[in-house]
Amino acid sequence: MTSRFTELVVDCRDPERLAAFWCEVLDFKVIDRSAGRVEIGSWVPTVQDVRARQMPPTLLFIQVPEGKTVKNRLHLDVSPIDGSTEDEVTRLIGLGATKTDVGQGCIGGPGRPA
Repeated sequence: MTSRFTELVVDCRDPERLAAFWCEVLDFKVIDRSAGRVEIGSWVPTVQDVRARQMPPTLLFIQVPEGKTVKNRLHLDVSPIDGSTEDEVTRLIGLGATKTDVGQGCIGGPGRPA
């Protein structure tokens, strides 16, 4: 018996805003939405697909009442597929990311440094 990595869950204050940002960054679509949660992905998961083979995980944003108090312990690395890194950084900043230099020229999500 084995398990599959099916979704990455992110606790956050504003699931709609983060989901919209990451949909634009990754060209994902909203695949499920309910009160206080939004799931996005590049495909619509079915139980049969998940059991048959490893599929790309989805991102699930869940609203929580508490704010962030410490540094993120997780971040997503992205790489441009059809342009330069400089062009992609410009595009992501236009979507709401902020530039932060942590020794790698990283940028963070909407309104948040990396």
